[in-house]
Amino acid sequence: MVNPRKEAVVSPAHDDALAAAQAQVRELETRLKELTRRERARQREVAAVRRKLREFAGDLEFALELERRRASELEQAYYDMVLRLTRASVYKDNETGAHIQRVSYYARIIARTLGWNEVDQELIFRAAPMHDVGKIAIPDALIRKRGRLGTEDRRIMESHTLIGAQLLEGSNSRLLEMARDIAVTHHEHWDGTGYPRRLQGNQIPIAGRIVMLGDNYDALRSCRSYKTGFSHEKACHIILDGDRRTRPEHFDPQLLEIFRAIHPEFNEIFERFQQEEPLAL
Repeated sequence: MVNPRKEAVVSPAHDDALAAAQAQVRELETRLKELTRRERARQREVAAVRRKLREFAGDLEFALELERRRASELEQAYYDMVLRLTRASVYKDNETGAHIQRVSYYARIIARTLGWNEVDQELIFRAAPMHDVGKIAIPDALIRKRGRLGTEDRRIMESHTLIGAQLLEGSNSRLLEMARDIAVTHHEHWDGTGYPRRLQGNQIPIAGRIVMLGDNYDALRSCRSYKTGFSHEKACHIILDGDRRTRPEHFDPQLLEIFRAIHPEFNEIFERFQQEEPLAL
């Protein structure tokens, strides 16, 4: 009986195609191994770079923290220096010790009501005591003089604003920059009738406008060698309605409205700080 299956015949062309396919597979395997090797090498490089970045970030964070500490220490050193000048100005006039503390608290509650963040509230709280630091250069006899000042005496007294600015200028410290602005502008008036430069409106830095309001309120309430202190009600009347020396136009209108709303807090501060406390503000 004849087997119906025929023996398969493999042609030379078939052999060549098979060999070519096998060569392509081997080439692909070789390429895959090379790609795998390169990918593993890349991953090792990436891991090494990440380690270096973590090390660098750690070094950078350490350097930044060190710089922050140095900046903080420098800021504190600046503050300590000016605080000593402030104390020296207080010793020239015992009546101003509690005054400069109260002005700090007035300034902070105004800043809070304006919506300042806590950092800036603290900044103006610490800067406000320096508003009269220039008085350290004013003769004692003039500071304690009774009665109205003559033209020349007033010129000398008003110079405390410029002297204070000179004492506080030349620093990158935010605290001292604000303190300088306050020292030189806390007697400027919104309507341009103040001193020393007769600035007007928004030409006056906001910190100076804030301290100017608190300083005026406290001056009205305080006893001085040349006057008695007024009641809270009378001080409010003078600031909000005016008298022969003080007019509402002297004050930033926005701050005046804030004072109208929160003036009871001013009275609480005045009653609380009747006696000078240590100036560790």
